[in-house]
Amino acid sequence: MEQAHTHNAAAATPGAQRRVLVVEDDQTIAEAIAARLRAEGFQVETAGDGPAAVAAAEGWQPDLLVLDVMLPGFDGLEVCRRVQAQRPVPVLMLTARDDETDLLVGLGVGADDYMTKPFSMRELAARVHVLLRRVERATLAATAPKAGTLRLGDLEIDHAQRRVRVQAADVHLTPTEFDLLVCLAGTPRAVLSREQLLAEVWDWADASGTRTVDSHIKALRRKIGAERIRTVHGVGYALETPAS
Repeated sequence: MEQAHTHNAAAATPGAQRRVLVVEDDQTIAEAIAARLRAEGFQVETAGDGPAAVAAAEGWQPDLLVLDVMLPGFDGLEVCRRVQAQRPVPVLMLTARDDETDLLVGLGVGADDYMTKPFSMRELAARVHVLLRRVERATLAATAPKAGTLRLGDLEIDHAQRRVRVQAADVHLTPTEFDLLVCLAGTPRAVLSREQLLAEVWDWADASGTRTVDSHIKALRRKIGAERIRTVHGVGYALETPAS
């Protein structure tokens, strides 16, 4: 089994830098990602298989995972399940296949975003920064939450507890799915473009990321009901609400 490799260049200032665990069995790709992220100011560990990744996540407590889907030992989806069971942590999944089913499964086990190989290191670094900023915003929002619960028919959004209920039954959403639903619910029935959603939820301004929005919308529909989110072709999405 390949062991996790720890890089302690910033150990003199513990806590000053965010920790990123890169899980990738191709050592050339893993080291290229690690080098770019270190240049961006992150502390980085790498792991080359599923068991090593879970052990590194438990022992090192990273702030974010960059996680390949195809791994020896067990795959990235199982890594994501096990790591998220330990504690919530943002996950950027890497996949060699642009397969929609795989992407939805990844989002369903707790991944926050995905990138399809090949990708640019510039975009990967930007996505990592974006995910960490979103987590920071969510943490701040939790300390000063919006008052009360928003009710749209039988859909309830509890801002303080970040919980969603449909027909009084709890629905488990990932942090990104919750933020996406809140964004749509802010202006019910109004159409928000993919670019607007990408900027608001992911803080990402590059239109190349709009497929990320589409995949998260599909995952959200599976959980709250497809009929609740209307697609406006060529424009974006709107949250449907009962007629008043």
